[in-house]
Amino acid sequence: QVQLVESGGGLVQAGGSLRLSCAASGSIFSINIMGWYRQAPGKERELVASISSGGYTNYADSVKGRFTISRDNAKPPVYLQMNNLKPEDTAVYFCKATIGMSVYYWGQGTQVTVSS
Repeated sequence: QVQLVESGGGLVQAGGSLRLSCAASGSIFSINIMGWYRQAPGKERELVASISSGGYTNYADSVKGRFTISRDNAKPPVYLQMNNLKPEDTAVYFCKATIGMSVYYWGQGTQVTVSS
């Protein structure tokens, strides 16, 4: 079992920055991929960024060059630095931990609101 808790969301003006954190507890040494997803009202949950235990990162095209995912020593916590935020980045952001190929854990989410 893995428990995830996100923090760092809030209200920011367009062009501003936020840093999200995802703390993990439980069987964290079994985690091989951690990711950030987001879900806006009326839309499906989408991948924002992910990072593997080997440090390989993957980003959605919409956030490349603006967001950076990172983790210390290949383990949680994992961070999402979000710069140059846009109103379309407004969503609930979720942290996800993957163990093996098919076991997933989700956090409860943190709201990010970007005003124009």
